Amino acid sequence: MMIENKAEKVKPYSDTGSKKEQVAEMFDNISNRYDLLNHVLSLNIDKLWRKKAVKLLKPYAPKVLLDVATGTGDFAIELMSLKPTRVHGIDISAGMLEVGKKKMINKKLDEIISMELGDAENIHFNDAHFDGITVAFGVRNFENLNKGLTEIHRVLKPGKALAVLEFSKPKSFPWQQLYNFYFSFVLPLIGKLVSKDPRAYTYLPESVQAFPEGNEFISILKNVGFSKVTEYRRTFGIATIYLAEK
Repeated sequence: MMIENKAEKVKPYSDTGSKKEQVAEMFDNISNRYDLLNHVLSLNIDKLWRKKAVKLLKPYAPKVLLDVATGTGDFAIELMSLKPTRVHGIDISAGMLEVGKKKMINKKLDEIISMELGDAENIHFNDAHFDGITVAFGVRNFENLNKGLTEIHRVLKPGKALAVLEFSKPKSFPWQQLYNFYFSFVLPLIGKLVSKDPRAYTYLPESVQAFPEGNEFISILKNVGFSKVTEYRRTFGIATIYLAEK
């Protein structure tokens, strides 16, 4: 059964142009401020979420990894704790990748972590190439979620795992109310003041609200071929890590 992904219809800007083009433009626009905003707006909790996701991948002993929608490479850097031989980070935003490349050079990681222009829905690697794949806050932005996840499944080795970190919606009082207020009012205001792109941080809560989280997303993962899918809700349900094995 095909599950509708309403987030595919949520675009950063106008109705003209594809979602993919608009997402790339949006991240190009905010790339120089993205790291600052990301950590400030999440109160640095996003770092703890990434650490947990990487810890879940450790039993699979991955050596060659792919970080999809890598942005400026924070997740790729966190993957270094697994002692990989190679990490490929791909993203559709050239602006984000340029920031990420400078970061890798400064951290002396550029020989292990490569930052490459690439599309999740048309991944430029052979079948069963990777020992592990990660996506942090990226699947919401896929123009075609099923196609992107199918491609990820294709390039992952059998018996290995995908870790997806994505925003979700708290269900209990008062976290649900606080979350809605923060995402709907505080985050867009700060984003507008700092990033100079007001749509970037109104698109975020809109896409989170529309995204099929929890059991719906687990069903989508299983429909494209993943098995043993487990969800780990973090920080009162603000974010969820999905671990899916091929």
